[in-house]
Amino acid sequence: MLDPRVNKLAKNLINYSCRLKKGEKVLIESYDAPNEIVLELVKEAQKVGAFPFVERISLKVKRELIKGSNKEFLNAWKDMDLERMKQMDAYIAIRGGDNSFELSDIPEDKMGDFETIYSNIIVNERVDNTKWVVLRWPTSGMSQFAQMSTEQFEDYYFNVCNLDYSKMSKAMDSLESLMKRTDKVRIVSPNTDLSFSIKNIGAVKCAGECNIPDGEVYTAPVKTSVNGVIQYNTPTIYGGKKFDSIRLEFKDGKIINASCKEGDINYLNKFFSLDEGAKYVGEFAIGVNPFVKHPMCDILFDEKICGSIHFTPGCCYEDCPNGNKSALHWDLVLIQREEYGGGEIYFDDVLIRKNGIFVIDELKCLNPENLIK
Repeated sequence: MLDPRVNKLAKNLINYSCRLKKGEKVLIESYDAPNEIVLELVKEAQKVGAFPFVERISLKVKRELIKGSNKEFLNAWKDMDLERMKQMDAYIAIRGGDNSFELSDIPEDKMGDFETIYSNIIVNERVDNTKWVVLRWPTSGMSQFAQMSTEQFEDYYFNVCNLDYSKMSKAMDSLESLMKRTDKVRIVSPNTDLSFSIKNIGAVKCAGECNIPDGEVYTAPVKTSVNGVIQYNTPTIYGGKKFDSIRLEFKDGKIINASCKEGDINYLNKFFSLDEGAKYVGEFAIGVNPFVKHPMCDILFDEKICGSIHFTPGCCYEDCPNGNKSALHWDLVLIQREEYGGGEIYFDDVLIRKNGIFVIDELKCLNPENLIK
């Protein structure tokens, strides 16, 4: 018997996130996800008269493709998938799989070529030219990272993914507006004192239309304006490798020193050397999802943590452009709630958030107690 929460999720993805219309083409990519969610997405797309296309992907197979690849193959793979993506109006990715480290033994040069030649090109086309949404599927592996039982995590997952994002969207208007009017930003936390400008970059609220779960408002720093140091306090997995307590030092926008307390520092620095843009930041975002409170090494959840920010080395988004282009886009998260060490955010020298709680009247609607009423 179908879990009704699966059908509700599929309806939300098709009708709210993608706003799919009659005659539009949607690519549904399933990474080791079960048939039930794919079937419901196909049915819901057909109900509105859209044309669903499906690709089932095994992460183990993808690992073998990358490990055995060369530049000629990657370019051919890119050309084929890019042409397909260009024909799509919408894109939905369901990412399952139990092993977050499935790609961890791919040689560094192979992974670097894959990111530069294939992945970055496809992602940019998808982000810039489709109505897209990406989400995980609950697995036992995710339950372990969340330190929950499988049943407990599934309940948590559907509660977070099926919440009323339209209500969150209205509450985000005030923060989006303030960010559009702001010039100087300062982030202060233990081992962190970072300053930059977001003047004339713009801002975008994310309320269930691109990522599930969702709950962030993002912009980008003026490319050469970043100065100071930030030490992130959430673990992260990138390129199949795990890192923790990454510390980045900036001068005039550029990373001049990168280190971490856990992880291979040489490998870390190779990510920031993929290209010139990898040394600059393409996104600054504030997380506000009241149900996402603790990191679980899954960026689709972790970047939405209430009381957090993420400050992202690499490529910017086209709707908040700062001119930075890169094969890298690495969302790194700093939680500023009191139990994680606290911290402040200042906009134009005015304190707007302290220890994860908004303190000015126009933003108090985004505090957890107001979003979950």
